[in-house]
Amino acid sequence: MLVIFAAAVIPAVFVPTMFCRNERPELADLGTLPDFAFTDERGQPFTQEALRGQVTVIDFIFTRCDQICPVVTQRMRGVQDKTFDAGKRLKFVSITVDPGYDTPERLAAYARENGADDARWRFLTGPADQIRAIVEGPLMNSMRLEREINSIPQIGHTGHFVLVDGDLRIRGVYGSSDVTKLDELMRDARYLIRTRRRD
Repeated sequence: MLVIFAAAVIPAVFVPTMFCRNERPELADLGTLPDFAFTDERGQPFTQEALRGQVTVIDFIFTRCDQICPVVTQRMRGVQDKTFDAGKRLKFVSITVDPGYDTPERLAAYARENGADDARWRFLTGPADQIRAIVEGPLMNSMRLEREINSIPQIGHTGHFVLVDGDLRIRGVYGSSDVTKLDELMRDARYLIRTRRRD
């Protein structure tokens, strides 16, 4: 009976896994992340070189946001938690679109409140013009101030995640509101990790 059970279960479990691991997703090449010099939630300098050699997921938030940002941050937290096995080979970066207000101290508090793993997830601020140049340029987002409600800015930005490989190439953009897209993001990130380990 044990032999029959093994003969039935092992192929059913391991054959699909083998096919999934060998899947070769079609990843875009959307350009290269340019040089930047920002500050993280620890008050430490953070440049593009901190991302080199690893796979990174980038999103966009601001700490006063009471609409899209809490949801986006929780979805990023979900991706962080579901990829715990990747460890430091997969990192996360949140860039504020309200850099005039979001000091490192405020970003640090936001990180703690949202369960960010401080070994894998950084929160960045910096000069507004430099943040805008990278957010609205290669990272394809927005920092448009639409209006203020009760002195809180309503900044128009999307909830998408950007995948960057270890050579700082932008490899995909994924809508965070779509569970299927989040699954694709994790699949593509794992693929980039595996192929980089073989290089």
